Amino acid sequence: MKVWVDADSCPGVIRDILVKAAQGRKVEMEFVANHHFQLPPSPYLTWRRVPQGADVADQEIVARSVAGDLVIASDLPMANDLISKGVQVLTHRGEILTKENIKTRLNLRDFYETMRASGIQSGGQATFSQTDRREFANALDRALTAALRGSK
Repeated sequence: MKVWVDADSCPGVIRDILVKAAQGRKVEMEFVANHHFQLPPSPYLTWRRVPQGADVADQEIVARSVAGDLVIASDLPMANDLISKGVQVLTHRGEILTKENIKTRLNLRDFYETMRASGIQSGGQATFSQTDRREFANALDRALTAALRGSK
């Protein structure tokens, strides 16, 4: 199992949790982004730079991931593509996206896009709280535990 991270949209606090988890669990983790950022030296961490452009990192992750991998991302169309490949998706807020909940999430996203296009502002997502960080860390721990248990 490999963990892929959509690093273009990954908050720094979540990236820090991921780095600690990769090193502590000895899990291969690849960060994909179109901008440079620093990762600590580790045999478990890699960084892949992709060209600038909308959804280039997303397309790279979809193309390279395989069934059984885990992707950390909040992009719903990408998550839908990944789920259909048998890839597990965990959002930055600690929610596991599945074939049972992705369609509803996509419909809600489209609804909010339509509202914004008509001039109605929804306010966007709240900033990350300590609870959000803890929820993500706990969900990541559960996902890694399940994946590592399944690979033995």
